Amino acid sequence: MMESGFFSRLFDLSFSEFITTSVVKVLFILGMICGALYAVMLLLAGFSQGGMLALLGLVGAPIIFLVAVLLTRIWLELIIVAFRIAENTAMLVAQGEREAR
Repeated sequence: MMESGFFSRLFDLSFSEFITTSVVKVLFILGMICGALYAVMLLLAGFSQGGMLALLGLVGAPIIFLVAVLLTRIWLELIIVAFRIAENTAMLVAQGEREAR
């Protein structure tokens, strides 16, 4: 099976090839950036209120960031597993069709 280019897969109207496996790295980076921005906003909100909320933001922001990155990673891995199952199943079907001839 020949590897086609990104844009040819993007505009493939038959959906015979998947593009998700190509963009998953970008999606993970975007997820980490969003998690970091949320953690920074939580930290800044805590410091703007002062007192106990500042301490809560200082402790909670890194925890929130790690949980967000972990959940993003798990979600993306589940998506990749589903696509790999589909790709491997298609290869097995094609192999079975060749052997049947």
